[in-house]
Amino acid sequence: MRAIVCGACGRMGRVLRQMINEALDWTLAAGVDPYGQTPDVLPSLEGCPEADVIIDFSHHSGTNALLAYAVERKLPVVIATTGHTPEELAAIAEAAKKIPVFRSGNMSVGVALLCSLAKKAASVFPEADIEIVETHHNHKLDAPSGTALMLAEAIGEARDNPPLQLGRSGNCPRQKGEIGIHAVRRGEIVGIHEVLISTPTQTVTLRHEAHTRALFAEGAMAAAEYLCAQGPGLYNMQSMIDQEN
Repeated sequence: MRAIVCGACGRMGRVLRQMINEALDWTLAAGVDPYGQTPDVLPSLEGCPEADVIIDFSHHSGTNALLAYAVERKLPVVIATTGHTPEELAAIAEAAKKIPVFRSGNMSVGVALLCSLAKKAASVFPEADIEIVETHHNHKLDAPSGTALMLAEAIGEARDNPPLQLGRSGNCPRQKGEIGIHAVRRGEIVGIHEVLISTPTQTVTLRHEAHTRALFAEGAMAAAEYLCAQGPGLYNMQSMIDQEN
């Protein structure tokens, strides 16, 4: 498997490149990063050698250029970047009509399981108050995290898409049915996501903690292998898990 890694000099890009270089059946076709400071990283996708897949851990602002390159060369693309605008999400959906696209706000199989459990809990306790608390390192750019939004979306499927409350301050009483999302930024924490489901008599807490960034690189590589066997379409972690099971 020959992979182009976008965002090659970022935190995740460095981990992913190392894992690809250590994997027997993988080859790093190219690293791409406009802020790269190493001789083996290209400043853009133009000039990249042939590859089988693109894995994107860069920034959502590069989505349109990434998709244009992938569609032109008919390359599957794994999008592990978060923070996309509605226009960028629409561009992803449009590209998926022509090439296989895998998009997930979190590349962890454990988080996919957490989403499934949260959705189930929301249906079992239809009147419960639900709050999501996400904690990440102090360098993270977007808030709330893509994973927190994934969780809210999964819960919303069981709750007829209730409104989201991003943080609370001042005169802000809880509205019936809303999902609260709270972002914490501290230290070097890789990622912790908690879902609290509370009724007047009990609370169920669901929690996932990422110990190292290798977790997300493993998931991205698994997603790439899965994606290369698919036709055009938009896929996610749940798609991959459902096929495996």
